[in-house]
Amino acid sequence: MKAIVNVSLKAGVLDSQGKAVHHALDSLHFNGVSDVRVGKQIILKLDETDKEKAMADVTKMCEELLANTVIEDYEIELV
Repeated sequence: MKAIVNVSLKAGVLDSQGKAVHHALDSLHFNGVSDVRVGKQIILKLDETDKEKAMADVTKMCEELLANTVIEDYEIELV
């Protein structure tokens, strides 16, 4: 089983990397972009076959290591 974890900054947290990308897009004349937020994607190959157990394990991984839950949100997709 594979787990895809998408981590992004919470709403209201300043995304300086997103602002830099937005500025670069503007300077390249991509003017139709109103905002940019940059995050990260983590793909985990799991040996676990039980979806509930896998979700619980990956959630614990996110809470303890993969995401800074003070300033970041995360979404988990099992495939």
